[in-house]
Amino acid sequence: MAEPVIVEAVRTPVGRRGGALSGLHPAELLGQTYRELLARAGVHDDIVEQVVGGCVTQAGEQSANVARNAWLAAGLPYDTAATTVDAQSGSGQQAAHFVAALIAGGTIDVGISCGVESMSRVPLGTASAAAGSPYPASWDIDLPTQFEAAERVARKYGVSREAADGLGLLSQERARQAWNNHRFKHETFGVKVPAGDDAWHLVEEDEGVRDTSFDALAALRPVLPAGIHTAGTIAQISDGAAAVLWSSKKSATALGLRPRARVVAQALVGSDPSLNLDGAIAATRTVLGRAGMSLDDIDLIEVNEAFAAVVLAWTKTFDADMSKVNVNGGAIALGHPVGATGTRLLTTALHELERTDKESALIAMCAGGGQATATLIQRL
Repeated sequence: MAEPVIVEAVRTPVGRRGGALSGLHPAELLGQTYRELLARAGVHDDIVEQVVGGCVTQAGEQSANVARNAWLAAGLPYDTAATTVDAQSGSGQQAAHFVAALIAGGTIDVGISCGVESMSRVPLGTASAAAGSPYPASWDIDLPTQFEAAERVARKYGVSREAADGLGLLSQERARQAWNNHRFKHETFGVKVPAGDDAWHLVEEDEGVRDTSFDALAALRPVLPAGIHTAGTIAQISDGAAAVLWSSKKSATALGLRPRARVVAQALVGSDPSLNLDGAIAATRTVLGRAGMSLDDIDLIEVNEAFAAVVLAWTKTFDADMSKVNVNGGAIALGHPVGATGTRLLTTALHELERTDKESALIAMCAGGGQATATLIQRL
């Protein structure tokens, strides 16, 4: 069985809703990411056999297999096949799992996993609004909205408004410090955006990072009555893309590529639909069990900040060391382009491991519909 390894990973800066990246068609946004990934790896585009991309709202500009459309729009070889997958917020991470499995199974030697979401141009809910409800009339499952689910998670795990505001502030402070210290320099690239009259400008920094204070966050009105979450403690609606180049270890050696990390364990799990958003806990237990490791063995942890309560429930369950968790901020500050975030987290984790000369990272995230993804990677 072949061993899949990561040889390169890159992401766009994350644009805020209606911000600098909203002028790009999502296929163009992802297409630029493909080209940057291949250029950084120093490989010819014809070695890529398959692409698997995550995208949640596959409607309008993101319909008809956006991973393939982006590849062709970028002028890349038509004989490279592509698939677009939807595992809700876990889509980009599950795309990585699929590519790793294709390599491990001997189906391909080189592939790309990626994710894209332009939430400014294709808002969440567009697909179901256009085609009717995804739930049949006989549906009797208690599946709350994301906002109500986050409040249920907060109540179950005893997460207070004060704790949520504290995490919101921490996310912003860590993200600002990361940019000030150039920590994202190697994982991001300047995206070319039209500026009129055949001119372009570069978008080079995440747009969601902002200065705030605990008092300012505490003054925000909750999204739901009697709830704890506000605009300052929920992931920002965003635009972005990310991509990872994978190879079998044998092919990497033959191509002169440097294997940078391997997958120790991966998981997509189902969780209680009535809570919807606490599945990262089960996904973490699953990958740790498969790897025969404990959380103490992990050097770096990324838990997606879909809502503050999601991360705080996770940290409370595992009594986690917050100095290891989301060390450069998370989706509350950086944004959450849903189909791309899983790939973005893998990219950030890899680069941070290399920057700090550490060995292992866990990436976990909840996903709509009561699911969750998790990946445990190890540097090589």
